[in-house]
Amino acid sequence: MRLRDLHPWDLTPSEAIALQKRLASQVILKGEPRNVRLIAAADVAFVDRPYRRSPTLARAAVVLMSYPELEIVEHHVIEAPVTFPYVPGLLSFREIPVLSQALAQLQGKPDLLLVDGHGYAHPRCFGLACHLGLLTGLPTIGVAKSRLCGEYAEPALDAGATSELTLSGELIGLVVRTRAGVRPVFVSTGHRIGLRAAAEWVIRLCNGYRLPEPIRLADRLSKRPD
Repeated sequence: MRLRDLHPWDLTPSEAIALQKRLASQVILKGEPRNVRLIAAADVAFVDRPYRRSPTLARAAVVLMSYPELEIVEHHVIEAPVTFPYVPGLLSFREIPVLSQALAQLQGKPDLLLVDGHGYAHPRCFGLACHLGLLTGLPTIGVAKSRLCGEYAEPALDAGATSELTLSGELIGLVVRTRAGVRPVFVSTGHRIGLRAAAEWVIRLCNGYRLPEPIRLADRLSKRPD
């Protein structure tokens, strides 16, 4: 799979923030993927924990699954040095250099990409899912385990319940209860998909777990590649 060459990666944090502000206007916040047959998910783990803020090695996992069967078609795991410092809101500049290597290994082209991280639900409206969406050109959804910014009320305890995540009065994401009684996830548009459609896809793919099945498997592979 080929990724676009949007910009150089040897940036300072201040340059990265300026780039996020510039690229955010290119994100498409509407649409819905059609005739979906292949779904990919990507996740990164930092291998040499517990040094969480200064790890030296990252492990990226990408899983490609058939839809609606949710069977693994291919998967790839890549390890690479961490080249960008820990700065809140700049996660994509730490993770994408290794994620892009894993995505490049894919032989099949996904119709939809899910990312373990935020998209539009970001202080500058340009989180990891938006960044990967622009790089791949794919409809992309951000699915995060915790809030980065914004305000929300807890959704109802029933599976499929949602509540709005807002920032300064703007709707930036949905808080989704994917399984009854478990903590919700934070869903936001990455690129080329509307927010409601993104939440519907996340619920559809959860398969009885808190996380969508493709992300759950990518998360597991990034932590235990064997």
